[in-house]
Amino acid sequence: MKRQYYISKDLDDLKLLENELKSTGISTPQIHVLSENDAEVEKHHLHAIESVLKKDVVRSTKLGALVGVAVAATVLVTAYAMGWHQSAAGWVPFGFLAVVSLGFCTWEGGLIGIQVPNYQFKRFQSLLAQGHHVFFVDITEQQKETVDSIINQHESLAHAGTGESTPEWVVKGQDKFHSFMKVMP
Repeated sequence: MKRQYYISKDLDDLKLLENELKSTGISTPQIHVLSENDAEVEKHHLHAIESVLKKDVVRSTKLGALVGVAVAATVLVTAYAMGWHQSAAGWVPFGFLAVVSLGFCTWEGGLIGIQVPNYQFKRFQSLLAQGHHVFFVDITEQQKETVDSIINQHESLAHAGTGESTPEWVVKGQDKFHSFMKVMP
């Protein structure tokens, strides 16, 4: 899948666009609107980005976890190399320190991520501050021609590039979950 970004100031047009895309088989999990004005996006019943995903929490937490694994490994290797594990306490304090180090680094990574915009959306920060909205859609190669023909009918949209998308298996899983929730009482 590939992500296509578009810029617009017209939420009514974006709602029309979303409905047109859905009528051709593009599912809701493939369509998103990024905006500084979440209340207006909700009022227009558009599929907005969750607040936590506007920040770089997920990526920073993963990076923190990687640092934590390195720190935990260093603790265990140092304990082994220095022979400290042969004391009466054995591996327990070093294992505990390794787990605490991993947890702390992961947590700290998440805290850092809360403070910065998502790395995928940094390029749009100035446009968002000016009141623009970023509409993006995750599409397969088979859907590209259909989406392009619909997008070309909306003159208020400006193409803003491409990027990495949500994996296709995640989108299909979200579709199946929504279908399941509609069927269940």
